[in-house]
Amino acid sequence: MNEQVKTVIDQIKPMLRADGGDVELLGVDNGVVKVRLTGACGSCAMSHITLKMGIERLLKDKIPEVKEVVSV
Repeated sequence: MNEQVKTVIDQIKPMLRADGGDVELLGVDNGVVKVRLTGACGSCAMSHITLKMGIERLLKDKIPEVKEVVSV
């Protein structure tokens, strides 16, 4: 599942980079994807929405085994 998650994260990166941010995949543990939002995304007040409504939703749609995405 790690490679599948990495592939989807790589598809998301250009959108985040366009706004001055980025996402770093830290790992996957029992369906929980751990990421770090960096750049503009790391300090944005809307980062929680980006994380849950953007990254998590896309990962769950493409990889049913994903249970949650958390920022660490």
